[in-house]
Order: sequence, then structure tokens, then C-alpha cells
Amino acid sequence: MTRMGRGKADGKPRKRLFTTVLLLAIVGALFFLYSRKSGSSSIEYGSKSLKFGGDDSAIPKTIPVCDDRLSELIPCLDRNFIYQTRLKLDLTLMEHYERHCPMPERRYNCLIPPPPGYKIPIKWPKSIDQVWRANIPHTHLATEKSDQRWMVVKGEKIVFPGGGTHFHYGADKYIASIANMLNFPNNVINNEGRLRNVFDVGCGVASFGGYLLSSDVIAMSLAPNDVHENQIQFALERGIPAYLGVLGTLRLPYPSRSFELAHCSRCRIDWLQRNGILLLELDRILRPGGYFAYSSPEAYAQDEEDRRIWKEMSALVGRMCWKIASKRNQTVIWVKPLTNDCYLKREPDTHPPLCSPSDDPDAVWGVKMKACITRYSDQMHRAKGADLAPWPARLTTPPPRLADFNYSTEMFEKNMEYWQQEVANYWKMLDNKIKPGTIRNVMDMKANLGSFAAALKDKDVWVMNVVPENGPNTLKIIYDRGLLGTVHNWCEAFSTYPRTYDLLHAWTIFSDIIEKECSPEDLLIEMDRILRPKGFIIVYDKRSVVLSIKKFLPALHWVAVATSNLEQDSNQGKDDAVLIIQKKMWLTSESIQVSE
Repeated sequence: MTRMGRGKADGKPRKRLFTTVLLLAIVGALFFLYSRKSGSSSIEYGSKSLKFGGDDSAIPKTIPVCDDRLSELIPCLDRNFIYQTRLKLDLTLMEHYERHCPMPERRYNCLIPPPPGYKIPIKWPKSIDQVWRANIPHTHLATEKSDQRWMVVKGEKIVFPGGGTHFHYGADKYIASIANMLNFPNNVINNEGRLRNVFDVGCGVASFGGYLLSSDVIAMSLAPNDVHENQIQFALERGIPAYLGVLGTLRLPYPSRSFELAHCSRCRIDWLQRNGILLLELDRILRPGGYFAYSSPEAYAQDEEDRRIWKEMSALVGRMCWKIASKRNQTVIWVKPLTNDCYLKREPDTHPPLCSPSDDPDAVWGVKMKACITRYSDQMHRAKGADLAPWPARLTTPPPRLADFNYSTEMFEKNMEYWQQEVANYWKMLDNKIKPGTIRNVMDMKANLGSFAAALKDKDVWVMNVVPENGPNTLKIIYDRGLLGTVHNWCEAFSTYPRTYDLLHAWTIFSDIIEKECSPEDLLIEMDRILRPKGFIIVYDKRSVVLSIKKFLPALHWVAVATSNLEQDSNQGKDDAVLIIQKKMWLTSESIQVSE
């Protein structure tokens, strides 16, 4: 080859030029083929929008697959997007861990691929203790936290011994110790059903939340997409409720008075910053008489800096009318007042101040945190607490805050009956497609009063109840029923990793998206990102909308499992239809290869 090269080089200049051009063309062609093979063409942001409804010729036969490097893409929590757009964010305030969504023209119009070797997740309840290593190929935490028993790599699996930064010997013993500190009967954390909803901030892989489940206590485990790579992805892969978020500058996406207990175990949060604004955000979401369990060196260490922090933190919570309920070893538990009395007795100009009466404590979507104390409603003040039934009666008992929406007890009960019947019909339609353990993580994309989730009470599942940001803020009713959820705008991507939910329930959400003039095609691609392979989608919407969605199934590699009232000549006398879809399992190569 060397000789051939020399012979060509000694020829005429025209031949030399021809050879150079030819080599450049070959290199360019090879680069193009490589980029097509690796999917880098899909890494570029797409401006083309898929066509919904109308002419069938506009329906794509295929949707491109994203590059393998995007297998864990979270569009609104994408650090690469932040770097590329050079957003000016204050890192000290954790703004880089908050949501920053790309504009429509910078969204990826492609399907997120699973990582190499991906397997159908281990079924619940075994999944709480072990997951497939190939599904989340990140073992950094196993090494970094090896002395704390967060997780251990064992062959093809990653196992979770139940340890944590503060509870090396198991979350179960730690939870029992908290119950004991609070003198709960039999050292059981649920306090005979009076403690149901827990907020765990800086949750790690959510072992604390996972071990609460056996006591009929459900936790919203929160952590950012930070250096502790993929901790929320591990939590969801285990089948434990969790959400990507941070205590930064914006209110948490939860209504006021949602949790009986907030928990921070060495969560490395500076609670004194900005006049205690982060502690005041916890105060907003805690119920009257709610607890904050804090396990951190500041609670027990004797060095000068820790003593200073403890002194300042104690003074701050004192001015917030919190009192120490118990302090033992390395943990302190504060309790909130039951009424507004303490707030009203404070000296004038005491800081933090009370929030303005015009402030809506339940307005959370895109709302900045406020360094003020949210007083209780008149109803809570008179009742000396949230006035909720103990669990499990709480699920079906009309909560007092129904009155905020002028909903009657009769309306509440009819709503429950309606969704019990609909869920029964869904399960009949699914028939033999669902086996024990097939479904664990469920999302109700438009949850209303939470009655879809309530109808699943006998199933071994948990439900992320999503309330649209522009509708009635019924999320507080959902929390008052002992359920979990968040506020969201479905014109944007959800704050979760790919492949984290087994079932998505889409009740009229596409009609809402169309009315808002957002892209239903983008929503289909987002739902595909969220859904696990072999997972299910239940679409309940107008017949015309459902028919349009059905045309996209081949391009998305989804398959229709069952339909109801979809035929035009249906005599049921209503325009709504149901389509149940299953996502196929596919792997990437030069083209999608479907694995049945």
C-alpha cells in the first residue's frame, strides 16, 4: 500500500487533487454512516413536528431512535442542555438542579433506547431488595457508600441491604427508633393510622421510604439529579415512590399541609441559608402537629461549628413555634403547633414573619419559595389539626378541604363509585395480560380527586397522582386521602428517568393538550420515555382523539391490547372511548429489532 501511495503521489497534480477530493469524500461518507449507525443524527434537536389527526399520509411509519448516550435523558433536568444554552444559574442556590425545559424546537423527536443488556425489571416485592445491574449500569454508589450499606454489586444484580448514611444497620431499626422516640404504640411508625404521609428529603436510594411501606406509611422520596448518580432511578426501579427535585429556589410541587412527617438524614442541606427559607418550605408542607426528624452531626456533635449551627437552628425553629418533641443520640425531632395561637403571640417584627393573607400556600408550579410562615386556615385552627381520619379509613372519608372546591360529600362518593367501576372495567379488558407483580409503579396523569388510585387499593401498587398546573388544585385532596402526587404541565417533560412506570392512565389528557395548543405527538414520545418496556397505557378520551392515537402505534412500537366504545356505530350513547396499549420490548442496532 505504501508503494501504491507513492506511485500515485508522483503523478500529475490533477491526479493528486482528484485523490485528495476522493479521500475527503470517503471520509465524509464514513462519518455520515457512523453517525447514522450510532444515532448521532437523532442527537440533533428536531424541529419537525409529527402530525396528529387529519391526513393518514402524515402519520410517520417510524420514529427515529435517539443515540445510546441519551438512554437516561430527562429533558427538563438535562445538564448538557444547561451547558449548551449557557443559562445563568446560581449554583449555590441549586438552580442547576431545578427544571429547565428546552423550547419545542430544541426537543428530541426520537425514542429513548434502553441501555445494552436491558432486562424486564424484577417483579415486586423482590425488587425492593434487588435490581438488574444492566438496567441501571451505575455502581459508583456501591463503592462510595460501601461502609454505609446503601447497595452492593452481586454478579448481574445490585442488591440493597437497607442501609443509609445514618442507619448503617438497617432502615427498619432506625424507623422503629423514631417511633419509640415519639412514644407511638408498639414502636410502630404509623401511630395507629394517624401518621400516613412522609416527605424524605435527600433520600439516597430511598431505603427509608421502602421500609416504611410495611407499616402502611407512604413516603415521597426526593433527591436531585446530582453527583450521587441515579439514586432516584434506583428507587423507582425498586418500586419505591420517588421524585426528582431539590430544595432550591422554587416551592416544592406539593400543596400545603400534605405530610405528617418530614425526614432528613444527613441530607447535607444548609437549613440556615436565606433566613431559613428551606425550613420554612418544610413548614409549609407539614400538617398541624407535624414532625421534622433530623439526623445530622449538628444535633449531637461538640465541635465549635456544629454547636454554632445547632444554636442558630434552635433559635430559628423556636421563632417558627416548633418545639423539640424528642432528642436522643444523633437525632432530634421537632413538632409543629396545632393552631395559630403561638404565631399570633409572637413579638411584632419577629422573623421570619407570617406570610401575607393574600399568599396562596397551595400555588406551587413555578412559584418562588417565600421566607415566611404560612398560618393555618380557620378550619384547621378551630379543629386543632388537619382533622383527618386515620388510615385506611382516610382513603374513603371526605376530607374537610373538599369545602375549598365547594364539593359535597355526595359528589365525593359518586366520584369514588365511578372510578371503582372504571378500574374494574380496565382490569377486565386487560384480562390475562396482568400477572402478580407485573404492575408496581403507576401514574395517573390527570388525577382529579385521586379516586382512580383509591380504586387500586387492593392491588400491590403505588400511584403518582398528577394534577395539571392549570386546573383546580385538587392535589391537597389527594394528600388528605393518604395518597401521593405532584403538580405538572404536560406540555413539558416529567421529572423522572426513562423506563420508570409500569402503567400510565391518560384520562382526557390529550384533549387538554390539544386545547392548550401543545403537541400531542410530543406527549406520546414523552409517555414512551417514561414507560417501561412491556408496560401499559390506558387512554380514556374522545373517540376522535383515541382513533388518532391508534394510528401512531406502529411508529411507536406499541400494540393495542383492548378497546372499548371505539367503533363509530357504538350504541353506548357517549363520545368517549378507551384504548389500552402495551409497549413492546425492543433493542437498538442499525434498526429497531422488536423482541416479542
